[in-house]
Amino acid sequence: MNTEKKSDGIKLIYGVNDNPSLSKKILFGIQHIFAAFGGIIVVPLVISSALGFDAKTTTALISASILAAGIATIIQAKGIGPAGSKVACIMGTDFTFVSPSIAVGSALGLPGIIGATILGAIFEVVLSYFIKPLMKLFPPIVTGTVVCLIGLTLLPVSIDWAAGGVGSADYGSLKNISIAMLVLMGTLLLNCYGKGMLSSASILIGMVVGYVVCIPLGLVDFTAIKEANWISIPKIFEYGVTFDLKALIAFIPAYFVTAIETVGCLKAVGEVSEVEMDEKRIGAGVLADGVGSMIGGLVGAFPNTTFSQNVGLIPLTKIASRYVAVMAGIILIALGFLPKLAALVSSMPQPVLGGVGIVMFGTVAAAGIKTLSKVTLNERNLLIIATSVGLGLGVTFRPEVISQLPEGLKMIFASGISTGTIVALILNLVLKEDKEEIIEESCESI
Repeated sequence: MNTEKKSDGIKLIYGVNDNPSLSKKILFGIQHIFAAFGGIIVVPLVISSALGFDAKTTTALISASILAAGIATIIQAKGIGPAGSKVACIMGTDFTFVSPSIAVGSALGLPGIIGATILGAIFEVVLSYFIKPLMKLFPPIVTGTVVCLIGLTLLPVSIDWAAGGVGSADYGSLKNISIAMLVLMGTLLLNCYGKGMLSSASILIGMVVGYVVCIPLGLVDFTAIKEANWISIPKIFEYGVTFDLKALIAFIPAYFVTAIETVGCLKAVGEVSEVEMDEKRIGAGVLADGVGSMIGGLVGAFPNTTFSQNVGLIPLTKIASRYVAVMAGIILIALGFLPKLAALVSSMPQPVLGGVGIVMFGTVAAAGIKTLSKVTLNERNLLIIATSVGLGLGVTFRPEVISQLPEGLKMIFASGISTGTIVALILNLVLKEDKEEIIEESCESI
């Protein structure tokens, strides 16, 4: 059984080092894939559309991205050599890399993006060995704020899903909202009152039921499934590679931002998994990011980083086993070679994703609030929380506010998570804590 440090939080069914049966690992792994799959495939879709890639290239990029995400997930969850935090963390391409990829791709094409991905990954690998001084900047006040922000900044995404997806003709229709609420309520009831597998697999069951309900309503498009090939084998440097210093400079800010986000995300996974995330474990996690991104470039995909979408699954299902994440990685690798099955997963209607997303992302925010509840809420700490959350959510709700900033700064502050994290880090250093309050807090903890 799991020997990791336990807290006074939720009672986990499977801890980080617990290894469920094969059938359960597959079932729980599929839940993680459904939660992450949209995020994994949307980045190559957006980049391909912006750069005008043909259908064949776009399909190849999607398959390569899925394959790279699977390999990176296994490295992160299982641990390969010094790389990997050995917690249930799913990997995939982040939106932070969309802007630099489009900028580099416009000048150097796909080979330039691949080259910048590989060179930037080397930068993150080096950065991973300097995590110890960075970790000192993450006391509970910062960690709790970041974890809370991860959930809060993702909630608008789940609401858009529930409404039918941004730009859809029937956005906010009664049909879409009803399906999302059906999935949400079904998931909650199964999670709270179901026994055994019914509770643990509540997310997956809710999504399958929602999917079936959507078929007669005409909300499932089978076109992509019919047109997809059965087998696709990504090739190393299939489209060539170009190493250019200017392209690397464009990618370095994005890699630095994702490294900071990875620290926050891994801390969040630690909180909900009841595991102490020290600097060695966090450093191994950032190293896995770098190695995974390098592999992504080699197979013709984009950089990989931790997926905050999946953090909410852990407290909701009470499954923190890293072996489940390893199984999710294995399934993703299989999907990378089988485009038709990948198309089947990606055909999941948006309202169904919205129903489970609201619960998952809200759970992450609640985990952050739980961490903050252990912090002395004096005037200084309240200011840090208020300003960090305010600016993080502000950028999330009104992204156009940074539209006039230089490209480098725009890249850094484009994510509400990175904005809030940076603000929390700076304020925690600048605003000095009252010594008497520090002593009082220490006495209370004893």
